[in-house]
Amino acid sequence: MLYINLYKNKNKNSAQFGRVYGRVKNADPIGVAELAKHMSDHNTPYSQGVIKGILTDMVACIKELILLGQPVKLGDLGIFSAQVTSGSSADAAHFEIGKHIKNVHLLCKATGEIHQAKLTAEGLLGFTDLAQKIISGEAVLSNEKGKYLAGGE
Repeated sequence: MLYINLYKNKNKNSAQFGRVYGRVKNADPIGVAELAKHMSDHNTPYSQGVIKGILTDMVACIKELILLGQPVKLGDLGIFSAQVTSGSSADAAHFEIGKHIKNVHLLCKATGEIHQAKLTAEGLLGFTDLAQKIISGEAVLSNEKGKYLAGGE
């Protein structure tokens, strides 16, 4: 289940200042070694070390392909690709990569069994205990980033 925490927009210059939004409460990320261990625990004939080696090579190859402009589809997980944030130029003759390309982003577009509509529709979302306390009035969002106050203080 994906657990949802609540946060308040504190940007005073935003038209949405003070509004409350939901955000996924993620656990700490796991690395290749932890993923290999998890996979080896699923009754596979391959050891954690073999799986880790394959995953390490896979990550390197996916990065190489993406940096060559080749999207990579991983089954029903997603399509990984690169995208840029670009400023504009008055005309093509004055467009400069160093000046107009602001950022390069790694994207993952959900595919197959994990597409967006299915994730949202299947009841995979629930509030964290803290979010439930905020909703019920037992706790409130504070003015400090990431801080909450119990008992509506």
